[in-house]
Amino acid sequence: MLDCAIIGGGPAGLNAALVLGRAGRKTMLFDEDKPRNRVTQESHGFITQDGVKPAEFKKHARMDVQKYPSVTMMEERVEYIEKNADAFKIQTKGGTVYMAKKVLLATGLRDVLPEITGVQEVYGTSVFSCPFCDGWEMKDQALAVIAENERAFHMGKMLTNWSRDVIVFTNGYQLEEEKKKVLLQQVTIVEDRIEALQSKAGQLTSIRLQNGEEIHRDAGIVITDLVQSAPFGEQLGCTISPSGGVKVDVLGRTTVEGVYACGDISISTPSQLIMAAAEGSKAAAGIVSDLVEESFQVQT
Repeated sequence: MLDCAIIGGGPAGLNAALVLGRAGRKTMLFDEDKPRNRVTQESHGFITQDGVKPAEFKKHARMDVQKYPSVTMMEERVEYIEKNADAFKIQTKGGTVYMAKKVLLATGLRDVLPEITGVQEVYGTSVFSCPFCDGWEMKDQALAVIAENERAFHMGKMLTNWSRDVIVFTNGYQLEEEKKKVLLQQVTIVEDRIEALQSKAGQLTSIRLQNGEEIHRDAGIVITDLVQSAPFGEQLGCTISPSGGVKVDVLGRTTVEGVYACGDISISTPSQLIMAAAEGSKAAAGIVSDLVEESFQVQT
């Protein structure tokens, strides 16, 4: 019987495994190794790790976790989780079954890019999803915000922190007039439909509109839709927030007893390594605390 099964081996799951390992708790981390940031060249904003390549970060994180013998890492996909009376049944794609007292969901999110020709070629190299992660590398360039919804307003304002040359492309979406007035103080707005993003070797060069106009841009931000990478939160009956994230308390507890969640899965903080790792640490502390409390309960 495992004390905890962690589903997902990103920074949240790995940091949780580290804390659980240091508590001597029998833990198994399941990692399919398909991270959301696999297109990212470098990760930023994490003190002592600024500019680290995601693969290097993961390699060193796994080395840290492997120092603690109570933690096992399995490169397997979890297919099914079932809650029984006092434990959880975890079944992998290979058919192996494990039992655990607690389950920590750290499966993260998946980006769904807008259906615009050429966006796949530049995503992760010159067009990104987070200005706090990649804004410094784009500073003072001719930038684009590509957003097909109301989030164009927020991101259009935000990107002016890194450049005074920002154009918001809404690809046909019509912003509210009041919001347009606010943005137009510092930002250009183009609401025409986009035909394609032009690039060379992953470097954005221009945005071609369906009306034939071509507008030079060096880099930018694209607003993606976010969906859960795995269905376990909903399948286990966890409350889902209006934003689509699994609802958790400050220590990662979901609304289902014994189920915890951390990292991007909750959509409660910006998607950054340092925040995901911190949430993993807090959730692990919550799990250890709950396991200790349960050991003092009087059996009837």
